[in-house]
Amino acid sequence: MKPSVAIIYHESFSRRSYLTQGTRLQDFPAVLENILKDERFHLLYAPPIREELILRVHSRDHIEEVMRDPLCSTAWHSVGSVVLGAETILKGEHSRSFALIGAGGHHAGRNYFWGYCCFNDVVIAIDVIRSSYGVRRIAIVDTDAHHGDGTRELVKDDPTILHCCICQQNYESSDGTKIDVSAYDKLRGAKSPSERNALYASIVQRDFIPRIREFRPEFIFWYFGFDTHRGDYGDLGLTVEAYEAIARAMCSVSDETCGGKLEVVLGGGSSRSIANNVIPSVIRILGDLGI
Repeated sequence: MKPSVAIIYHESFSRRSYLTQGTRLQDFPAVLENILKDERFHLLYAPPIREELILRVHSRDHIEEVMRDPLCSTAWHSVGSVVLGAETILKGEHSRSFALIGAGGHHAGRNYFWGYCCFNDVVIAIDVIRSSYGVRRIAIVDTDAHHGDGTRELVKDDPTILHCCICQQNYESSDGTKIDVSAYDKLRGAKSPSERNALYASIVQRDFIPRIREFRPEFIFWYFGFDTHRGDYGDLGLTVEAYEAIARAMCSVSDETCGGKLEVVLGGGSSRSIANNVIPSVIRILGDLGI
């Protein structure tokens, strides 16, 4: 049976905020019209996250700083989107989810934020699913253009969280649960877009997937940034084929290890035209691979 996919959205994500700057999701959810005609795909609306849940991850000072930043206005619904995306899977309502957001999360640590981020959406969602659903072993794969430093700070001492990040550096923790792979090293010498796509996707396929299999997570988050696309602000010369290859790999390993429990969280990227192309492509793959 084909999986059902929840797409989480809030109308504020299509207006001005840190990541959208009024453009990237301007055509959503209309651009998903054809996808939503398929009964496997369901559009859900993100609620705001409750403050007490934020305080389990961030300090009171952090919240007050976010409240003073007008470009963080979508942060509460952005975290709510990611939490709802995880919960709808764990309640058995959907097989997979794609969480659209207005403000990013992976550059938000305990008491700081930068780089278009406000609250650490994935770590707050992990806290919720652990306390409410008993999920313990969790894998995070971050393919945003930049290192998820806030996420790493928050999970670095937790051996039950596997955090794999494609970024600007190479690193592996002593217990093998925190891994960084430099995209620049992997792509050095690649000339054509197809070669760059294949080499980038191979980081997930060859460096991360075997580790996920060995780790045996109960839930997987894919922090998906399209800022690596050719012409976006983290340009690595990639095109949609790279993201489609990664999506297939993530669906496959989630089926193999945790019954398909995969949430894709939208990360960086600013281009309206790129968003309109790559986001629907990834969402289709979430619903097209069987579990």
